[in-house]
Amino acid sequence: MQLKRTMAVALLGVFAVESSSWALDSDKAQYVGGTVAGLAEKAEGTLSTKSETAAVFDSKQARVAFPYASITGLEYGQKAGRRVAVAVLVSPIAIFSKKRKHYLTITYTDPAGKEQAAVFELGKDVVRTTITILETRTGKKVEYQDDEARKAGRS
Repeated sequence: MQLKRTMAVALLGVFAVESSSWALDSDKAQYVGGTVAGLAEKAEGTLSTKSETAAVFDSKQARVAFPYASITGLEYGQKAGRRVAVAVLVSPIAIFSKKRKHYLTITYTDPAGKEQAAVFELGKDVVRTTITILETRTGKKVEYQDDEARKAGRS
């Protein structure tokens, strides 16, 4: 009996650690990919729109500025996934819950005049604010991938 209990606790701990490593903090951003030199995929940091001249992604690896004047397009979409691993151990009802990932693509022109792109996963608490400020400061409207993304980005 003790062995079963110990194994169950150990498995729960493994899944809790794994699930927390999958989750992006709700106020953070993660560089998913694109053409930004010197920035590795999955670099986690913050995407700040506090500056009046540029959006700045700041991570442990690098600090990258996207001048608002050079941004040529903005696109927002979502991907919904199931929380299966942790849900099975915690609650059967949780199997039906969804974890939404929020993606923002920024296309911009670099100093050499070449078109570039950066894709970020945004934490749920910064999606609406980031989109609104980027639209205001760039003068560009965000293109939404579908109606679900439009609701999440605007509501």
